[in-house]
Amino acid sequence: MVKKLHLLILFALLAPVVSGQIFDPVTWSHDLKITGKTTGEIIHKATIEDKWHLYGMNIPQNGPRPTRIVYETLTNAEKVGDIIAKSQLIEVFDKSFDMNLSWYAKEAVFVQKIKFKDAAQVKIEGYVEYMACDDERCLPPVQDEFSLGNAKVAQVASSANDKVGTKPVEIKEIEEVKEVKEIKEVTDFWKPVIDQLRAFGNQMGNSGNISLWLIFLAGLAGGFLALFTPCVWPIIPMTVSFFLKRSEKKAKGRRDAILYGLSIILIYVTLGVLITVIFGASALNSMSTNAVFNLLFFALLVVFAISFFGAFEITLPASWSTKLDAKADSTAGILSILFMAFTLVLVSFSCTGPIIGTLLVEVASSGTILAPAIGMLGFAVALAIPFTFFAFFPSLLKSMPKSGGWLNKVKVVLAFLELALALKFLSVADLAYGWRILDREVFISLWIIIFALLGFYLLGKIRFPHDSESKHTSVLGTFLAIISLSFAMYMVPGLWGAPLKSISAFAPPLTTQDFNLYDYEVHAEFSDYETGMKYAAEKGKPVVVDFSGYGCVNCRKMEASVWTHPQVKELLEKDYVLITLFVDDKTPLDNPYTIEENGKTRIIRTVGDKWSYLQRVKFGANAQPYYVMLDNNGLPLNSPFTFDENPDNFIRWLERK
Repeated sequence: MVKKLHLLILFALLAPVVSGQIFDPVTWSHDLKITGKTTGEIIHKATIEDKWHLYGMNIPQNGPRPTRIVYETLTNAEKVGDIIAKSQLIEVFDKSFDMNLSWYAKEAVFVQKIKFKDAAQVKIEGYVEYMACDDERCLPPVQDEFSLGNAKVAQVASSANDKVGTKPVEIKEIEEVKEVKEIKEVTDFWKPVIDQLRAFGNQMGNSGNISLWLIFLAGLAGGFLALFTPCVWPIIPMTVSFFLKRSEKKAKGRRDAILYGLSIILIYVTLGVLITVIFGASALNSMSTNAVFNLLFFALLVVFAISFFGAFEITLPASWSTKLDAKADSTAGILSILFMAFTLVLVSFSCTGPIIGTLLVEVASSGTILAPAIGMLGFAVALAIPFTFFAFFPSLLKSMPKSGGWLNKVKVVLAFLELALALKFLSVADLAYGWRILDREVFISLWIIIFALLGFYLLGKIRFPHDSESKHTSVLGTFLAIISLSFAMYMVPGLWGAPLKSISAFAPPLTTQDFNLYDYEVHAEFSDYETGMKYAAEKGKPVVVDFSGYGCVNCRKMEASVWTHPQVKELLEKDYVLITLFVDDKTPLDNPYTIEENGKTRIIRTVGDKWSYLQRVKFGANAQPYYVMLDNNGLPLNSPFTFDENPDNFIRWLERK
């Protein structure tokens, strides 16, 4: 338990949301309206269910995924101007992205004007890419395909215009004729088995999401870390002394200190609630394999680390804290205390900002609607405790360690941890898009260097600009250096393929290891579903299909903690044919093809699209890890298995007990 909590505090656990339900809150219609002999309009209309919305087309760079209309084929026609959005945008300022965001609710209509010589020859194909969100979740980006072009309508429009001169006649009812495309042949292996899976009962395992208690404890740990920074620690005795001295009675001073602590909690919990209201609980999780998202947070954490190293400070405008301080002086009672708490939040931002940012990234991707608020509650409680505690025991203020160089050391230690965490985000983008710049041994090498440098820093062998000169190493620093250097040494065997179970959730999978001397990991025999199923039929073996993802933390934990168990390894290799399918593999298909899903035509463009579609259409699920056991006809032999780090449970599932 302590080990898991320690890892939770230090790193971001991007646990996927496990849900068998598939949402489809946006319905699109696409029409070609002839407005004259040589003019027309392409009309895209989205009907949006209540409480859902989709983002506008002009989202600033580094913001969430905007709505995008792509015309892949525009034959015998030209676009006139840009796409015009006819519906009203709802604009909201997003503090997390520090930008104004806009979205549509109820309905969204987009119009692209075109011109042509002969309407009968016009052919238009493309897709709308969009992301739908509600107050609790955001769905992954979806593409809605369209194919337009109708010679009959064009001829009618031309004839009508001939009769009335040059005045264009609007043709409101257009019979849409779509080109018939080649659809991939679906074998019995793809036949849906959702009802058969339900007959086996509930899925085995658990979601792997972080519990609310662990989220609270992670926030609490982050708050205690923030206390020991140069921006917060010196303020504690000053603030407590102020409350006690300005009150004639000690009881009133203590009451004010308690209200001050409660005000801090109120401010940070409100921040957590706003994150939920603006994003929804699963917004970051839905983008967890998006390259832009992961690269953004990689860059953000690197900037935080550089700031903590002392290159510069991330501060809010001084005028903000000055105005709040003036408000606190000019008011009285509870309002005055609230303004003082706001001042503390702003003044300490340069130290608390990176910790809060890391915490919110961690908990917002947990899939729990209360996660951001609970995380901020833990953070705020830790921050508020000393202000209340020392108000009741003011004599202990004298025993507090004085401000000094040790506070800057706390910031530098956090900088090393932020730098290590940043590599996780870069790794996810690297894996999903197959760049291969951060394979497992490269990732582990960088972590070894980071934690070795941290150990040397704690021993006083490395100094940064804001560090004060020290003639000796403290006892605490020595022990922390031993832990950091030992951790670096622990990772060294990973360069030759050791599983390193304690960091399996963060390191790239063993399949990216170029040089591997370790024989106990399990590798899937096949990464193609049809090929693996045909092989299993020839051998007369059942199949375990592993729906995985490059950005799936719990998938890595299962592979390192469960699959390396000797009995699990033996069962998977001897009794089953293992097929691993990565649903976020961005490798383009040689021959993209179209499918019909829930009344919509979609194009399967990448390998990941194909396996994601298989998981949805055959098994009715879209979360990872997701394990299904099939016979040679593609029929289930057991209930699906999700995430469970107990090897005994996975063994029972494999043995069908």
